[in-house]
Amino acid sequence: MMLAIGAIVLVGLQAPQQAPKIKRSQHGSVSQQIADTRIRIEYDRPVARGRDLFGALVPYDKIWCPGANDCTTIEVSSDIEVDGRNLPAGTYTMWAKPGAEKWQIIFNRAHPTFHTQHARVADQDFLTLDITPRAGTHMETLTWYFPVVDGRHAELVLHWGTVVVPISIDVPE
Repeated sequence: MMLAIGAIVLVGLQAPQQAPKIKRSQHGSVSQQIADTRIRIEYDRPVARGRDLFGALVPYDKIWCPGANDCTTIEVSSDIEVDGRNLPAGTYTMWAKPGAEKWQIIFNRAHPTFHTQHARVADQDFLTLDITPRAGTHMETLTWYFPVVDGRHAELVLHWGTVVVPISIDVPE
């Protein structure tokens, strides 16, 4: 009896549970079926918060992970073509090298990886694309989405601030 009362008293004396700290860059994901292929992107979503983004917070001509915390990943269930180049089924981290006129999007085999350029394993780069960004309406929180899905073709977009980076995806027959 005394043991049971002692246990109840000890439970009552434990420190109160603290609410978990909320991350400034919330987790997000998007998935899309294109023909028989499933594509899933996992990322943490930084917020602009009035900051100048590209060429300032995110310097031009330096490798950057388009996300926060853990590096953004893309999982592809079958072989696809990305901007006309083969990307085999698998999971990749996604990196970018923003430029004023052109961007590079890099698919890297090393995962999971932290989001800083120093954590990137460069010799694991599998595919690098040169992409011309376009202007869009302001997007406060970094977002990946599929604005076009049609049969075996889709467009995957990275959008943050007023910068839209379109990536063409095709599922071969």
